Amino acid sequence: MSAKSQIEWTEVTWNPLTGCTKISPGCSNCYAERMAIRLQAMGQPNYKNGFKVTLHEQILDLPLHWKKPRTIFVNSMSDLFHKDVPTEFIRKVFDVMQKAHWHHFQILTKRSNRLLELSNELPWMPNIWMGVSVENQNYIFRIDHLRQTGAKIKFLSLEPLLGPLHDLNLAGIDWVIVGGESGPKARHIDPSWVIDIRDRCQRAEVPFFFKQWGGTNKKKAGRLLEDRTWDEMPVTQQMLGNSTKHFQGSSSPEPPQMILT
Repeated sequence: MSAKSQIEWTEVTWNPLTGCTKISPGCSNCYAERMAIRLQAMGQPNYKNGFKVTLHEQILDLPLHWKKPRTIFVNSMSDLFHKDVPTEFIRKVFDVMQKAHWHHFQILTKRSNRLLELSNELPWMPNIWMGVSVENQNYIFRIDHLRQTGAKIKFLSLEPLLGPLHDLNLAGIDWVIVGGESGPKARHIDPSWVIDIRDRCQRAEVPFFFKQWGGTNKKKAGRLLEDRTWDEMPVTQQMLGNSTKHFQGSSSPEPPQMILT
């Protein structure tokens, strides 16, 4: 239920719940669903229910046993704010993240309505990064919901990017990830969509991370944008020991207060 991750913007995954249901076009070719069905066929006990929402209380405290600080993607195989996840269980997940203060936790949701509804009940520690997924212009409202939460670090996963985001407003946003869809039914991503978002990030001094072009052969397509990789990530007070947020890990031109690694 946890593993070293091949996702470029994180280090390890932690899945105290698995399973989900489709809610918008970005879900159509869900990689987590394909993986869950494969694991179920292999007899993996945690996937005996396939891709049905399933809680795994037995691994809730797993991050507390990892003493070395890690960047942890929470629920890569589900959505913490799914309607079938009890509010009490969400609180338990947040309680573990609060206690494991030496880690950075990255949460993504498409259920921004429920995220906003519960925001005031949750302990938004600086090590808990909250993000929303937005695949096209019709789901920009998720960003507005995110902005209204108490999360200290707010980020966007614009993946799979299925259209241009002409009305993208980055006010209050601390990090942007962009990526194309991968897999046998991958849908098209236009480079102009990506470049527009990258340029908006640069103007707003928001860290920009380009994950992949995707396609049926994502390794061949690679992740170079205009002949370079873009691996910017937010660096927080917790990381630097001061009150100023910076950038790190970028191969792009250096904006103010950027740290290159």
